[in-house]
Amino acid sequence: MYHAGLVLEGGGMKGIYTAGVLDLFLDKDMEFSSIYGVSAGACHLCSFVSKQRGRAKDVSVDYLDSKHYFGLESLLTTGNLFNVDMCYHTIPDYLYPFDHETYMKYEGKAYSVVTNVETGMAEYLRLKDLRTDIIKVQASASLPLVSNIVKIDGKLYLDGGMADSIPIRKSIVDGNRKSVVVMTKEVGYRRKPIDKAQLALIKVRYAKYPKLVELMEHRHQAYNECLDYIEQLEKKGKIFVIRPQRASEVARIEHDRTKMEALYEEGYQEAEERYDALMEYLERRD
Repeated sequence: MYHAGLVLEGGGMKGIYTAGVLDLFLDKDMEFSSIYGVSAGACHLCSFVSKQRGRAKDVSVDYLDSKHYFGLESLLTTGNLFNVDMCYHTIPDYLYPFDHETYMKYEGKAYSVVTNVETGMAEYLRLKDLRTDIIKVQASASLPLVSNIVKIDGKLYLDGGMADSIPIRKSIVDGNRKSVVVMTKEVGYRRKPIDKAQLALIKVRYAKYPKLVELMEHRHQAYNECLDYIEQLEKKGKIFVIRPQRASEVARIEHDRTKMEALYEEGYQEAEERYDALMEYLERRD
């Protein structure tokens, strides 16, 4: 096990790029002492820790044509674009069983990053046993406007990417002298201000939560500032970053299996091409 933090950005269905990277890590028998997953990153870290190679990819693409997986019908009938019962119960319990036994053998610490809708702050919820903690993954992946707010221990949560899209600072604060960051946005990407129409919807939907509205209004600034910070750390050799080299054709919500599989392969190949450099970084004595 490498004593390093593994930071996994979200990105909706673009997160299948991360699934490809993680499968390369599994092929190389790599483990990290701390893992921080945001939204899709939180979902994919589960299969990584349970060492189920290919599971994250298959779960992402095998049900694209199923109205029970995600879509307008689910949104209108349940309040969630992605059907919660199918995503967090039917699939892991029956269709593609999750290996809880292997997951429980993991000696490191895994976290699901969530956003507290009342405080507008990020929280990092420990994932110890997914038989009970799967709701923390659900909370991290609950996109604003198209998901219900998730309640855990009396607190209200939504998508972790709103408050901390790339939790590199958390990894450093936790004492990780080395961190590997897997991003889903391509080189050169910069987040733009939220669309005025979308912001108007957010103000109406979350009128009771002004901190969350303020967070969303200025999210692009915080995200781009984090990108600048990551760039500085990367240039100094403090962190190792794996990310797409070009913009992806995969939309945040995607139905095209071919596009999804291509992005998965891109993630795997990028990780494979940079594997020697990654090993040099992780095994370097600072």
